[in-house]
Amino acid sequence: MGSLLWLLQWPIRAAVLLLVAWLPLGVEVESFPIALLAAAVIGLLGTLLIWPLKLLFALPWAITSFGGLLTPISWIFNWIITVILFGLAAWLIPGFRLRNGLVSAILGAVVYAVLSTVILRVLGLEVDYTRVGGLLTGSVAVG
Repeated sequence: MGSLLWLLQWPIRAAVLLLVAWLPLGVEVESFPIALLAAAVIGLLGTLLIWPLKLLFALPWAITSFGGLLTPISWIFNWIITVILFGLAAWLIPGFRLRNGLVSAILGAVVYAVLSTVILRVLGLEVDYTRVGGLLTGSVAVG
C-alpha cells in the first residue's frame, strides 16, 4: 500500500512544486512535466541520500543538540538536509531553477515541505519516508 500511496502523492507534490514556483520565492519550474520529474527526483534523492547526509552531519548534530536532547537543533539539521535535496534536484533538472541560489533553495524547500505535508495529511495520503525507503530496499513488508 505504501508504494501506491507514493504514486498518488507524486502528482500532488508536483502541483505543490508549481504552487511554490508561483510564489515570489525565486523558484522556477517550466511546466507540469518538469514538476513531475522534479517531485520524483526530490523523493528519490531523499530516499538515496538521507542516511549519507545524516551520517555527514552526525557529529555536528550530536555536539550542538547534546545527543538529541535539544529537539530544535535536530529540526534545524533536518531542514538543512531538505534544502540540500531541493537544491540538488534543481541543479540536476533542466527547467527547475533557483533564481536566487541558496535563498531560493531555503525558501522553496521550506514552503514545499510544509505545503506537501499539510495537503497530504488533509488528503490522508501521508507516507513515512523511512517506510518508503524500506519498501524500495525490500526490507519492509507491504501490507
